[in-house]
Amino acid sequence: MYYHLTKFSAWHILFGAVLLTLALDNSQAMDSVIFLANALLGIIPFLLFAIVFMAYASASSLDNIIATTLKSKGKYSIIIAALIGGLSPFCSCGVIPLIAALLRMGVPLSAVMAFWLASPITDPAVFALTYSVIDLNFAVARTLAAVAIGIFGGSVVYILNRNGLFANPLKPEIAAKTNGVVLDSKKIIWKFWQHEARKASFIAEFKTTLFFLLKWLSLAFFLESLMIAYIPNELIINLVGGEGILPIATATIVGIPAYLNGFAALPLIKTMIDQGMSQGAALGFMLGGAVSSMPAAIAVFALVKKPVFAAYIILALLGAFTSAVLFQAYLNI
Repeated sequence: MYYHLTKFSAWHILFGAVLLTLALDNSQAMDSVIFLANALLGIIPFLLFAIVFMAYASASSLDNIIATTLKSKGKYSIIIAALIGGLSPFCSCGVIPLIAALLRMGVPLSAVMAFWLASPITDPAVFALTYSVIDLNFAVARTLAAVAIGIFGGSVVYILNRNGLFANPLKPEIAAKTNGVVLDSKKIIWKFWQHEARKASFIAEFKTTLFFLLKWLSLAFFLESLMIAYIPNELIINLVGGEGILPIATATIVGIPAYLNGFAALPLIKTMIDQGMSQGAALGFMLGGAVSSMPAAIAVFALVKKPVFAAYIILALLGAFTSAVLFQAYLNI
C-alpha cells in the first residue's frame, strides 16, 4: 500500500481533534461529527466516480491514451480543461479525487490546474442559484471568472513547467503503483477483469485511494465544522465591509477559512452585500473560498508536492483578487 500511515496520520489528528472538542464543548463535538457524516455522504457520489474512473483507467491502460491525447493538444488543452471545469458540478473538495486521477495518468499539470481552479467556482446549477439569490451580473461574473482563473492558472503552470518546474507533481508515495504490477500499456484492455493482474491492480487502486481520500477529507470536514461554528458571520462582515481595493483583498483572503460551499455561501454573501459590502469584495470572497477553501487545501497538501501546493494557493488568490477588482471596476463605470 502506497498510502501508508505516518506516525501522526490524519486519523490520529482527527481523533485528537474530536477528543479535544468533546472536552471543551461536548454539544459542538456531536454537531461536528454529524456535519462530518453529512459532508461525506454528500461527496460520496463524486468520490466513487473519480476513484472508479482512476482505477479503471489504470487497470485497462486507458490512462496512457488519455494522457497522450491531452499532451498532444499542448497549450490548447488548458482552454478545454478550463471550459470543462466551468461546467462540471464539483466543489473544491469533490474535485480532489479527480485531480489525483488525472495526475496519476500523466495528464499535464497545466491542464489539470486549469480544470482544478475552474471547477469548484461554478456550474449551471450554481449559476442559476446565484442569479436568483443575488443578480445576473454577479452570476455572469462568477462564471467568466471561473474560466478565466482556470486559463490563467493553467497558462502560468504551462510556462513554468516548460522551464523545468513542477516535474512529477504528486508526492512519491501517491504517484507509485499500489501493487507494484507493471501492466502492458501499448493497448487498451476494456474488459480488464478477464486478466488477473489487471483485476488485482483495479482492486488495489480502488481500496487504497478510497482510504487515503476518506482520511484526509474526514479531517478537513471536521475542521470546517469548527470554523463554521466558531467564526461568527458578524466578524466576517466587519472584516470585509467598505469600498476600494483593500476590502476586496481582505475578502479574498478571508474567504479561505470562512467560505462554506457554492450553495450555502450564497445567503451569507447576500447578507454581506445588503449590509454594505461591495459586490467586488463579495465576488473575491466567493472565488477565493470556492477554489482554495481550508478543507480543500488540507486535502491538496496531502496529495501534491509543496511547490505545486504553493502554486495552487497563489494562483487561486491572484485570480480571485484580479477578477473581483475587474468586476468592481465594471460596476463603477
